[in-house]
Amino acid sequence: MASDDTDLLAIERGLVIAPAGCGKTQLIVEALKRHVGDKPVLILTHTNAGVAALRTRLDRAKVHPGRYRLSTIDGFAIRLVGMFPGLAEFDVGQLKAERPPYKRIREATCKILARDRIYDLVRATYARLLVDEYQDCSQWQHAVVYYLSHVLPTCVLGDQLQAIFDFGDDLLADWNGHVGAHFPVVAELKTPWRWINAGASELGDWVLAARKELLAGLKIDLRKVPSAVDWVELDGTNADRPKQLKAGNTKPHTPDGHVLIIGDSMSPPSQQRLASQIPGAVVIESVDLRDLVSFASRLDLSSPDAIREVANFASTLMTATSADQLMQRLETIRAGRARRGVSSLEQAALDFSAAPTFRGVAALLAEFNSQPGVHVHRRAVLRACLRALNECDAGAITFRDAAIRVREQYRMSGRVLPRRGVGSTLLLKGLEAQVCVVIEGDKLDAKNLYVAITRGSNRLVICSRSPILPAD
Repeated sequence: MASDDTDLLAIERGLVIAPAGCGKTQLIVEALKRHVGDKPVLILTHTNAGVAALRTRLDRAKVHPGRYRLSTIDGFAIRLVGMFPGLAEFDVGQLKAERPPYKRIREATCKILARDRIYDLVRATYARLLVDEYQDCSQWQHAVVYYLSHVLPTCVLGDQLQAIFDFGDDLLADWNGHVGAHFPVVAELKTPWRWINAGASELGDWVLAARKELLAGLKIDLRKVPSAVDWVELDGTNADRPKQLKAGNTKPHTPDGHVLIIGDSMSPPSQQRLASQIPGAVVIESVDLRDLVSFASRLDLSSPDAIREVANFASTLMTATSADQLMQRLETIRAGRARRGVSSLEQAALDFSAAPTFRGVAALLAEFNSQPGVHVHRRAVLRACLRALNECDAGAITFRDAAIRVREQYRMSGRVLPRRGVGSTLLLKGLEAQVCVVIEGDKLDAKNLYVAITRGSNRLVICSRSPILPAD
């Protein structure tokens, strides 16, 4: 079975098994550099961030954009349904909903692709199909690709051990029953390029060996690891937190290196607390920016509680910020009992209370940020909020609509890797840093554990009570 020398352009219908860090993206890039002809290759993946990352790699490699068309599977489906609503038997008005009914759109796309009359158009438009991160396909997304593969030469690439997404009622496609039954395995990538390129071949070999054990339903023993892996033993006492914070402070190998810290995947608030306790750490946010949209929906400038609402929101983004202390101080100032002068933050709060505006909200958040000792650990949310406030200040759009617009722009741009980022396996999947720190290894199942151990190219630090993972 071929591996790293696989020619994706020679595959008529098949699956390439692509473990993390083994050169899958480079394989796609090289294939597109070789592609010739008057029709582009259609490349589909799952998230807008994934599209942005792949486009960046293609641009860096100077691949001519005429050689490919890049989209999410759902984005492709929405465009096709929009072009053929009659064949889809679908109300196109639903395509413009705040959250389109994606499962029904996928079903409608399959109705179109099942019709012979669409085949010639697809063949005339694209040369072939490549689908990245195939382990993340839902059953209906797999159905879309299944129909396309009857029209176009199709190669799908993925790794079943990285299948950690959840599509709700549209379950993930079964790797053996759905995927393997239609796309035979034609190659498996076996060279740990991520670690070889980082000068950490021993770590890369261990990661691939661990992958085989996890796939077989076995466990990994953190007492038998290469020198690039550190096990921090926890005991369930109050001494655990200082150990975890110390681990989170692990330095990268170079001054411009990055560190990824994986917290409790089921608790975004705990990830936020962790980031607030580690100097220089910031939260890697979910693309839905839920807290911003919720704040924008709640904020009522005409309400006497508007100032507290803004202060409470600020306290979720920054350290050393207390809404209660600010409100008490404002009450003291208004009553004439203040014994010290009014600070710039307090003046901004007084100005806002006297004449509430969205510009005043922005000024107040900026003053919170400028206070001594304050650290913004949710920078993406703060930046997005300030952009939304700027857009709605003229009154042509509501704050909520502006927040949603900014959120959609954030989805499209892809995440910027901070020097020290905190998130979940789901949010950090696809990202790479010199160091990865796992704060609670005992809570990870086999798939999430594998995603976690593949994020760091030079060093891996795992905090857990048991050296045998995944824990029972």
